[in-house]
Amino acid sequence: MNTLKKMQVLSDSAQFDVCDYVNHYKKSDVNLPGIYNATGPDGCKIPLFKTLMTNKCVNDCKYCINQSKRNFTRLELSPDELARAFLNYYGNGYVEGLFLSSGIAKNIDNTMENMLEVVNILRKNYGYDDYIHFKVIPGASKDSIKRAMSLANRVSLNIESATPNGLSDISSTKDYNKDILKRISWINSISKKKNSIMCSSSTTQMIVGANDETDLEVLSRIKSLYKKYDLSRSYFSAFSPVEGTDLERKEECNKDRTSKLYNADALLNTYKFDLDELVFEENNHLSLIEDPKYSAALKRDIFPLEINSAPFYELIRVPGIGTISAKRIMAIRKKKPFKKLEELKKLGVVVDRAEPFIKLDGNYQIGLYSY
Repeated sequence: MNTLKKMQVLSDSAQFDVCDYVNHYKKSDVNLPGIYNATGPDGCKIPLFKTLMTNKCVNDCKYCINQSKRNFTRLELSPDELARAFLNYYGNGYVEGLFLSSGIAKNIDNTMENMLEVVNILRKNYGYDDYIHFKVIPGASKDSIKRAMSLANRVSLNIESATPNGLSDISSTKDYNKDILKRISWINSISKKKNSIMCSSSTTQMIVGANDETDLEVLSRIKSLYKKYDLSRSYFSAFSPVEGTDLERKEECNKDRTSKLYNADALLNTYKFDLDELVFEENNHLSLIEDPKYSAALKRDIFPLEINSAPFYELIRVPGIGTISAKRIMAIRKKKPFKKLEELKKLGVVVDRAEPFIKLDGNYQIGLYSY
């Protein structure tokens, strides 16, 4: 089978590996397989070459299209084959970087070595110095992780579940504390050492809806990871049943759920909210209707907030005010106070959302319950 045919299969086999904020799987173009238009938090599109080295896998993850017990065609790209395919795309301007992931064909060490060989070929043989995202295999050795971090711009390791029991529900071949949390700790400790490490950031990812974990459990784990390790970001992959897997009859995860988790994750990571500021329903899930920041604001007793004197910490808790617009507000109000909503709108504030929660120069705006 030629490389193009392999890529058509292997790029679609990477569906559960996400690297953006879009909550649905995007099947790659049959003529140019492997191009994944990642969407950043600012909405910009970044075309990446995203594929698996192999869909062979010894793991039995019940949700995964590549689980060991599933009967389908297994393929593999050699390190040189994958590197040349990527360089062809990159040279023609189809992609701006590489997202490298893999199933486990033989064992973890062998898989990591093959992935590292791809990156070595690109960096050392061809002088490629642009973006590489390296997906670390759970259970990888500390040495292989260190080498990956010396060659890649970003590494990630899928935590998959919020709890050890949650992981046990979907896989019998991974140890939550040893294979995952310990490796995330290694990534963190390696990144802090003053040496030639290239990696500038690390991320993780959860599969949402494949087990019965609640949003509270998911966000509790994420908050813990942000506190203990210098993770840049968390991603949420919405479970979708795959024919031939153990969970083929399980209900698909509501995409609105992952959307709200991303909203809440931003509050924890970017806005530095405490977990107890978030509002959960009786089932310990976020509302699928209300925005988590709006729900959190209704819970607090600091509103309406005086725009001309409120500290940054409180400004960013106003719905419609982000970190950038809050900084602009603080800089401008040193020179003159804000008196009109139009002045805030020019700074990027979503005034329709912010209006019930603020005062301008002592004047109340529309009340929370007056519309």
